Amino acid sequence: MNYDIAPPQASTFAPKVDALFYVISALTAFFTIVVFALVLYFAVKYRKGSKADRSNIVHDSHKIELAWSLPPLVLGLGIFAWGAQVFIEMRTMPKDAIEIFVIGKQWMWHVQHPNGVRENNEIHVPLGKKVKLTMISQDVIHAVYIPAFRAQYQVIPGRYTSLWFEPTKEGKYPLFCNMYCGTQHSEMGGYVYVVKPDEYAQFLERGGDKKKPGAPTSLVERGKELYTKLNCMGCHELNDNVRGPSLHGIAGQKRKLVKGELVTADDDYLRESIIRPEAKIVNGYENTMPQDYKGQLTEEQIRELLEYIKSLTGKSASVTPTPNEGMNP
Repeated sequence: MNYDIAPPQASTFAPKVDALFYVISALTAFFTIVVFALVLYFAVKYRKGSKADRSNIVHDSHKIELAWSLPPLVLGLGIFAWGAQVFIEMRTMPKDAIEIFVIGKQWMWHVQHPNGVRENNEIHVPLGKKVKLTMISQDVIHAVYIPAFRAQYQVIPGRYTSLWFEPTKEGKYPLFCNMYCGTQHSEMGGYVYVVKPDEYAQFLERGGDKKKPGAPTSLVERGKELYTKLNCMGCHELNDNVRGPSLHGIAGQKRKLVKGELVTADDDYLRESIIRPEAKIVNGYENTMPQDYKGQLTEEQIRELLEYIKSLTGKSASVTPTPNEGMNP
């Protein structure tokens, strides 16, 4: 029977992580053997009744102390610098990556591609392309773990986290939840399918073909439908007004709050403003949202709203609202 000592290397990170792991393991084994050998040697040499010379005992030696201190210090700093370099690369999200949205639920992974294709416990990704997973949990803390990619990160309720990788081999690779999340934690798994770019494009196209006629396809289109259903445009018009600030062009912009601090309108800010509008109120407005949507919208619906809001452009000259009249965000 053939046993692999490690999962296959199927991403650009895998060789880097494995090299670091094997070097640390080799150094650990080397120093363990050296220390054990020295302990055994001295235990035998200076055992009770031995003829070893004990007349000239050395109580301190700077040379010996430097010999056992400096090499481990240099090696430790080197491993730290090496590990930090790999970590920083893994945690720096590339701007040109394909973004896929992942929602963790007890006990499944729900996946949404930008064009609206959905998957459960499966993620199709293109070979040789950078892929970014934008993730959030609908209940408890989970963790996306893809061993073949050497990729893992926590999926947390209430805020977005991200993980990226670049697949290098076609195939079907296991996907796990690596954070205990309840009684069926061990069943919360699936597969990542790495396919050629043209096959990935065909997969997305086929997924779109399965939708009902007239239904919104992309996340933006779904978000627009929900935005209209909730009558958000009743207060959030093209320009700022006394009822509420405009949401056109808001994504990524700095927002001044009533207490004077500046925040960036990123995904977490926009999400919080939907479900907890009182948390960060824009300067010049009060919290006059007719209701918050905490518990009334699923994470899928919130994601669709965010994608639509981020697509809004074309804001014209702002209209200065009357102080303390209006609404958030």
